[in-house]
Amino acid sequence: MRDRLSLRLRQGVLLSASIAAAGALLIAPAQAEPLIPGVDLGSTNPLITEPEPQANFAPPNINIADGEVVGVAQPIIITFKEPIEDRAAAERAIKVTSSNEAPGHFYWWSDRQVRWKPFEFWPANTDVFVEAGGTTSAFRIGDAQITTADDATKTITVTRNGEVVKTMPTSLGKPGYETPNGTYIVGERFREMVMDSSTYGVPIDAPEGYKLDVEYATRISNSGIFVHAAPWSVAQQGVSNASHGCLNVSTEDARWFFENIQKGDPVIVQNTAGGTLNARDGLGDWN
Repeated sequence: MRDRLSLRLRQGVLLSASIAAAGALLIAPAQAEPLIPGVDLGSTNPLITEPEPQANFAPPNINIADGEVVGVAQPIIITFKEPIEDRAAAERAIKVTSSNEAPGHFYWWSDRQVRWKPFEFWPANTDVFVEAGGTTSAFRIGDAQITTADDATKTITVTRNGEVVKTMPTSLGKPGYETPNGTYIVGERFREMVMDSSTYGVPIDAPEGYKLDVEYATRISNSGIFVHAAPWSVAQQGVSNASHGCLNVSTEDARWFFENIQKGDPVIVQNTAGGTLNARDGLGDWN
């Protein structure tokens, strides 16, 4: 008798456990991961995602080399091999990511070139990654080096991360050749170069013509404006304007600028009578 009762009790416990287990399966939370991979049954983390936008262009050229360090004003320039018909699709296929937040925008230079820059200067010391149709570039934004050339004081001031690191007297464009106002971008640099007025339509034998060997020339516009050594105008530097638009400085100061300023650094020219640098200059994107 006692043995039969014990057997029934054991059977009841097992049956209750089986029912409880079945109930647990029936009332599993709706947020549980789906049992069939790739099928979403109400999960808050869907397994089906939108496909990556496909590039409608061949691998393009990116103006900033992998591993390069550039300044806070440097735009990203993407040049395509063929004209782009669907610009919106091309923009969706281009990714720009940065280690520090830097919201920005695309703007088209032509049907073969699009540019991207942040709305404000890049944050200093930011890592940036660009991916466009199979072409990639991982580069770094360096220190925030900002140069201001003020015609009111005939002085160039360079700050690095907010601290003044250099001041130098300068002579800007004389009457008739006034240096345009605006934000320029540092481009290429030349240890030595020949400046020839005939390259912009003024014969070298004309009253305002010239052909000069100059040192430590740092380009800040594609229209021919440089910061460069001008030992012949040292007496005017800090006093009056004597150049044809360039920022003339002493040889010592030009060398410092050449050696310390980096590609993509901004140069802000202010208080001149020269209007504003053309935004289509190629180095005038911030205007």
